[in-house]
Parts: sequence; structure tokens; C-alpha cells
Amino acid sequence: MTTKKPIPVTSPLLPPLEEFVPYLERIWESRILTNGGSMHQALEKALCAYLGVEHIALFANGTLALVTALLSLRITGEVITTPYSFVATGHSLLWNGIKPVFVDVDPVTFNLDPARIEAAITPQTTAIMPVHCYGTPCDVDAIGRIADNYNLRVIYDAAHAFAVGDTRGSVLRHGDLSVLSFHATKVFNTFEGGAIICPDARTKQRIDHLKNFGFVNETTVVAPGINGKMNEVSAAFGLLQLKHIDRALERRAAIDALYRQRLAGIAGMKCLSRPSDVRHNHAYFPVLVGDDYPLQRDELYHLLRAENILVRRYFYPLISEFPMYRGFPSAAPDNLPVAHTAARQVLCLPIHPDLPDAEVDRICDLLTAHARVRAA
Repeated sequence: MTTKKPIPVTSPLLPPLEEFVPYLERIWESRILTNGGSMHQALEKALCAYLGVEHIALFANGTLALVTALLSLRITGEVITTPYSFVATGHSLLWNGIKPVFVDVDPVTFNLDPARIEAAITPQTTAIMPVHCYGTPCDVDAIGRIADNYNLRVIYDAAHAFAVGDTRGSVLRHGDLSVLSFHATKVFNTFEGGAIICPDARTKQRIDHLKNFGFVNETTVVAPGINGKMNEVSAAFGLLQLKHIDRALERRAAIDALYRQRLAGIAGMKCLSRPSDVRHNHAYFPVLVGDDYPLQRDELYHLLRAENILVRRYFYPLISEFPMYRGFPSAAPDNLPVAHTAARQVLCLPIHPDLPDAEVDRICDLLTAHARVRAA
């Protein structure tokens, strides 16, 4: 058994603890811990400025934000979505009594394939919920055209897409709503948290009512809302995180580049391509372990974890393979061949701002060594 220190697939960005203390002192002085206090308001304003959006509503976590986004647009019936995502994408639909309709993904980006969306539309379809997988933007123009032609809403699960943009601005501006996650595993975290990017002040107001039990004022409730509010401590941590996020993104980019340099030329191991006109956040580093690599993906997964390199198989199993989804006709494997191939081949390697180059080299050395041993 290896005695080497574990290398997690991700690790939360944690600024110096002493920098957080003044924020906590302000909270202690105010004695306001939640319900839209000064930290909450300041983080909303700061995130709008940083992300280049006009309106944002903070949440306790990204799943509550997804559930509320669907409720805010009164989505019912069927929603077309991807099987290749974290299970919260599908769960948010079931929590709202909505039937997910799974459509296969693009073989390059692993995002929802626009070419397959129209065939899945029925009279019961009311919306499309794509995911910017690994932070690579969806084909937003194609999805937008389909939504316009069929009068469908679009809610982007943008959990991976913090700070991602293109030549026209933030990717979060697309669709009717975009939903972020600020979970500890994400590029930007508030311990736990999430947000909805809103297109206008009226939509934000409705969402703010829904995340606070539906209250408009002390005696008026206008909707069956939930308690989805972000607390002041998480909001304060988010404000501190913003001071360090650019350095973290730069470090992620450097790690991404080192992986690509070291892994180039290994037969059967493919790094996912990155569109050149996109500002990436390098939230994940997925590789595909193909037939030409001497080990199968799961063999390599177990060998690396035996070395305390805690790689992950994002996203395996597919959402459509879990018991609560596999009974839907759209979940049939024959309907989702690209997604199933991706789920069999993908392996996400460690990437986070505190990962040293030496550890990246050790991971790459092992991947190269396993290839050479079996090849010989």
C-alpha cells in the first residue's frame, strides 16, 4: 500500500485564514447571520461586476437554485436535458414534477447535441436544460434558435462555468436563466452556495421571493417558496474568494497546459479540446482512455487510486442509468451512444490551484509508465 500523500481530484480554494477574520468580526458586530444582510448584498454586487452580468440571486447551494429556477419560470411537462452531468441536474426536474427527456451529447464537447434536440420535442415539451460540461460552452446559438422556433424556455446548468466567456462576453448571459454552483469542489466556492443569473430586475425579484418562502413583506406570501437563502458567513467568504480568484484561474490554466504537454503523444489517451475563442476556467481536466491505451479506463482508475491519486470518473454512471431515471424511454442506451462511450472512457485528473507541478509530473509519469509496461 502506498504511503504517499493523497492527491485529490480537486481541493477548495482557501485564502489565508487571517484574511477571513475581519469579515467574521463585521458579522459578529452586526449580529445579522442571514436574510440578505450586508455581506449577501455586497457579494451580489461584486459578482455582477466580476462576471459581467446585471442581476444575480444568491442561494444556499446550486441544487436549490436549479429547483427554484424551474419553479420561477413555471416549467411543467417535459424538459429536454443531458444524461451526461451530475445527478442534481436530473433531480431538480423530478423535484418539480417534471419529466426529463434525455438527448445524446456532442462527441467533441460532451454538451447537449443540438442536432438531436428537435427530434425529442413533443407537445408536452416546455423547456431545454443544457449543461456547460467541464466549463466548455454549449452551442448556445443553435439551442437558442430551436427554443425560439418551438417557444421553449432555456435554463442553463452552468455549475461548471464560473467566469467562462467568449468573444461576446459571459456565457452566463444566454438562455432565460443560468444557474451556478459555489460548492467546495467548484472553481469559486462559498463553502456551499449557488446563484441564478437573472435577465432583469423583475425576474430577480420573483426569484428572491421564492427563495425566502414566498414572502414579499412581513405579512404577504405570494408563492410556495422555500428557504434557499445564502447565509452571511458564506457570502463573506465569497467576497474574500473574489480577491484571489484571478490567481487561482491563472494557476489552473498553467496546470492544464502542463498536462497537455506531458500527455501529448501517449497512444490511446486523449485530452479534450478547448475552443480557442473561449475564456476557459479549467474547472476540470478530463482525459479519454481509448482502446489504444494498454489499460481499460477502470483498470487505470483503480491503479491510480492505489497510488493515492484520487481521480474521478465524471460522469459515470450517466444520470439515465440511475433507478429513478432508467424507466424513461429516452434513457434507453441505444438512444444515448455517445454519452455511454464518454462515460466508459473519461477520467478526470487532479486539478486545483494548490497542486504543485511535481505532483502533475508524478501523475503523468504513472500514466506514461503504465502505457509502456503493458505495451511491452
